[in-house]
Amino acid sequence: MGLNLHAAVRGAIQSVNPDVAATWLVSTGSTVDGSYKQAPAYAAGVPIRAQVQPVAGDDLKQIDYLNMQGVLRTVYAFGDVEGIVRPDLKGGDLLQFVFGGVVRVWKVVHVLETWTPDTVGWCSVIVALQEDPVP
Repeated sequence: MGLNLHAAVRGAIQSVNPDVAATWLVSTGSTVDGSYKQAPAYAAGVPIRAQVQPVAGDDLKQIDYLNMQGVLRTVYAFGDVEGIVRPDLKGGDLLQFVFGGVVRVWKVVHVLETWTPDTVGWCSVIVALQEDPVP
């Protein structure tokens, strides 16, 4: 049994930067309509608490090869939030949380770290602000 250091420091972090209410939509792959147009599919949203922070310089260096642009944030959350999982045909989970006074959709574009033991785990992901409406 390992020690979950994230759980140990979460209270101290929240005193400086409180968690936000978020909705986690797990990617279930895609669907195809009658005209054979493919669209991403998601499971029903699950409410979670998320720690949203700016992307650190070292993390930006780590994802530099992805050539991503736009509004990016680092999110720490309990659970196993995932990006693209090609073997499972999943296109990346979505998170919804308030940004600029409006609930916005954020796509997981990179998983920085994940710790998922048999009990509740946590993850750190980079998300990118999406133009798409809430699915």
